[in-house]
Amino acid sequence: MTYQLHTSELPAIVREAQTLRAGDRVILSGTVYTSRDAAHKRIAAALAAGEALPYPLQDAVVYYAGPTAAPPGRPIGACGPTTSSRMDPYAPMLLDQGLIAMIGKGERNQAVCDAIVRNKAVYFCAVGGAGALAAAHITECEVIAYEDLGCESVKRLTFDQFPLLVTIDSVGGNLFRR
Repeated sequence: MTYQLHTSELPAIVREAQTLRAGDRVILSGTVYTSRDAAHKRIAAALAAGEALPYPLQDAVVYYAGPTAAPPGRPIGACGPTTSSRMDPYAPMLLDQGLIAMIGKGERNQAVCDAIVRNKAVYFCAVGGAGALAAAHITECEVIAYEDLGCESVKRLTFDQFPLLVTIDSVGGNLFRR
């Protein structure tokens, strides 16, 4: 089954995250934030220190990506997913703070899988190696934090019908373990 989801319809995406099942296809539109290794480390430190975060975690969707510079006339360069397991040390804490979905590629460890179920969240996989195709579904890109990290800075993206696959669902379904 294919679902159309829009992140600006927060009650809907939170509700839908709980009904999506591993193997479902999703077409996602709306606001998504990029965060990778270095940004996750800073976000974790900010949380520990009680400092402001670059984006609200409650019901947020995070895309593990480090987009390339935008070519003329485009909002973003290639923007494919990065390996999600590098964010595993931070993901349970962010999920416990309200993160509703993560987008990346590859397997997650058991602590992340448990946190997804505990928080009724979802993990999506995007097609790896297709960064130019992914970028065609991004209509806006704005650096919002940690600009010194270059491609790993935190960005606010606007997705327009971005194709995803539910890989780990809120009840423990996991395509990597079938």
